[in-house]
Amino acid sequence: MNAKLSYIPKRTEKPRESGLNMVMDKGLSLRQTEDFIELNADRTDLLKLGFGTSLITPKLKEKVKLYLDAGIEVYCGGTLFEAFYIRKSVDDYLRFIDDLGIGCLEVSDGSMVIKGAEKCEMIRKLSANYKVLSEVGSKEAGILISPNKWTEMMSNELEAGSWKVIAEARESGNVGIYRPNGTAHTALIRKILAKVNLEDILWETPKKTQQAWFIQQFGANINLGNIGPWDVIPLETLRLGLRGDTFFDFLPESMSTGLRQEIDPES
Repeated sequence: MNAKLSYIPKRTEKPRESGLNMVMDKGLSLRQTEDFIELNADRTDLLKLGFGTSLITPKLKEKVKLYLDAGIEVYCGGTLFEAFYIRKSVDDYLRFIDDLGIGCLEVSDGSMVIKGAEKCEMIRKLSANYKVLSEVGSKEAGILISPNKWTEMMSNELEAGSWKVIAEARESGNVGIYRPNGTAHTALIRKILAKVNLEDILWETPKKTQQAWFIQQFGANINLGNIGPWDVIPLETLRLGLRGDTFFDFLPESMSTGLRQEIDPES
């Protein structure tokens, strides 16, 4: 904060278990990476090298080192894990990330089907040597998963050794925990949280409206992911009530009620 201001919610500090920001890098250059780190290193917990981009990004090892040296945990998108997995080349995948110095990975089945028991066994095995995130939910818009199945998969994967479970939304933000129009699937999210701890879930929120919705529902220190590299500071203003979408959410009722009425007489 560059100046003091009252009624600003207290944010967790790195290293942290809640209030996480997971940022998606879809192919930044080294110069862009340096600029990103200068602005956002202290606010970024996890950096995902989106989908399969790490396989074709130039100067990848240099870029990963920049992130790691800045205290940002790096991992490759789950789609890359699936690309190796379907080819029965998981050992090659592990050699690839080991060579990069990456100690975190994502186990997902968003693009292909992996049986639950098989996925959990993979998580159990890998969590002995890596920090594992696992993802629940399909990337296909037409595939619907019941709330009971969501909670069962999340619980099983956490028990198997996942550090956090990721609630799928894709970078488009219109599948999984969202409806096709991008609005939150509220009933599904509530049913998930009836059985899975909020702190254990990383919610993919690529759109500002989705970020604002989760902050309004669950507070400043909700775990959010699939954040664009240049959206980290704008997201932080949402978390702190310094943007119109959440402006009133952290003010005392005595201060905000009258102002809301002045702005919107119908409220």
